[in-house]
Amino acid sequence: MTTVKDSVHDHIEVEGVARALLDTPPVQRLRRISQLGTVGLVYPSANHTRFEHSLGVYHLADRALDHLGIEGQQAERVRAAALLHDIGHAPYSHNIETVLHRHTGKYHDDVSDLVGNGAIARRLAAHDLDPDRIAGLVAGEGELGQLVSGELDVDRMDYLVRDAHHTGVSYGSIDHERLIRELRFVDGTLVLDEGNVQSAESLLLARALMNPTVYQHHVARISKAMLRRGAERLIDSGAVDPDRLRRMDDHALLVTLRECDRTAETARRLDQRDLLKRAVWAELDSVPGAVLAADNEKRREMEREVAATAGVDPDGVVLDVPPEPEMAESTSRVLVNGQVRALGAQSTLVRALRAAQRDQWRLGVYASDTEAEQVGDAALQTLGLELEGTLVRDVRTGINTTLDEFE
Repeated sequence: MTTVKDSVHDHIEVEGVARALLDTPPVQRLRRISQLGTVGLVYPSANHTRFEHSLGVYHLADRALDHLGIEGQQAERVRAAALLHDIGHAPYSHNIETVLHRHTGKYHDDVSDLVGNGAIARRLAAHDLDPDRIAGLVAGEGELGQLVSGELDVDRMDYLVRDAHHTGVSYGSIDHERLIRELRFVDGTLVLDEGNVQSAESLLLARALMNPTVYQHHVARISKAMLRRGAERLIDSGAVDPDRLRRMDDHALLVTLRECDRTAETARRLDQRDLLKRAVWAELDSVPGAVLAADNEKRREMEREVAATAGVDPDGVVLDVPPEPEMAESTSRVLVNGQVRALGAQSTLVRALRAAQRDQWRLGVYASDTEAEQVGDAALQTLGLELEGTLVRDVRTGINTTLDEFE
């Protein structure tokens, strides 16, 4: 057994198959993958990694298994999956995942190749564990997969608390100990026991508050879009293969960006925090459906049209259209008067949070400081955005029509 001192959960005891997996290369690589990607450019103390988060998820899974009375090989499979659940992450976590998915067809939770080969496969075999079943649990398959990847999973419980701790933003603080104590299975579905509607709401509320403040902060959004564009250019130029890029760490990606002529300027801007600025920051109701529905190629075409109208280099315009708001946590199940009910059907708070998510959603168009004004004007004209409800940065005064935090 190994005992690890953790900033969130204090002492974590790692034993059994998890101890055997701890020092394998794919797990140790997570020390060099930032948990929050570019959020560190907003909150300097947000420098925690996927490695410590994975330890936290393992710890909470272990606690949940004890509470649920699950033992033996079943429990060891879940512990292994909890520790390994993030080994498929690309550099900077989720920041370039959509780019890589377009080229490889894989998301971070597809870990079959990593668990089925090399050191991890050997350690699993030594504990009589089937790699395919572990990969299935990571993907949320089966009854016990809900503990690792689901609406009430221990992954979410750890990252909310950990991200709140390292950013100093208290909104993510939840009573994860109570949530774990109240978990139970009903007809194969993971639910919270009677009297825990508010506990389920707390998980939902924490995620809803952390989203605009941390995960979708505009500086994090801009730097993420820049990193994503850099990754696209690396692949398009042939500087790196998409499958190789998936297995890089943060440091290797930055070095590769610096060394490629097409991405050297992006690397410089990220290194020096000389980020692009918001030319347009538009609310959901201001954006035409055609823009929302456009695929990646169509959005690149829109960028070129905006650049041509503004008279600037096409590489200097970035269109950032996030997915329309969703609230997966609203499908969490709670027991109410002996019946399993979806939280969204039971809680009036869910409706209010859904409305708040729509209000917080923003489309971004980014450009350099010196070109933001003409790019903003061109974007309004070219994309058909409604002026009302749209923020356009006034580069002459540096003032926005709404409050700017951490500019």
